[in-house]
Amino acid sequence: MKLITGLFVITLSAASLSAAAAARTDLLGEPAVAPSTQRAVMSAAYERTIDITGGTKWVNVTHGEVVRFVANGREFTWAFDGVSQPQPFDLSEIAPAGFVDHAVKVYVGLGDDANLG
Repeated sequence: MKLITGLFVITLSAASLSAAAAARTDLLGEPAVAPSTQRAVMSAAYERTIDITGGTKWVNVTHGEVVRFVANGREFTWAFDGVSQPQPFDLSEIAPAGFVDHAVKVYVGLGDDANLG
């Protein structure tokens, strides 16, 4: 019985960690990939491309902006439409695994559509 209880606790812990990581990503925005028609349009309609090189230490983006990131022949598109304006965060939090091999800080500024009231 202790073994089953222990496995249950481990499973719950792993699930809550996954949920916490997913919630953090949701706050930062969402991938602009094509699981739906709306995402297909966003992916095709990125506003600019940011090339990440070995010397890139930080990038500036704007809340509401859709950006295509390119590094080492790989790319991904991200919609910075999260519900919060977080502190700077590391690009690896939103990039596909292995996309960058060094720390790159992302700074999200308020967009024109931000509700300041």
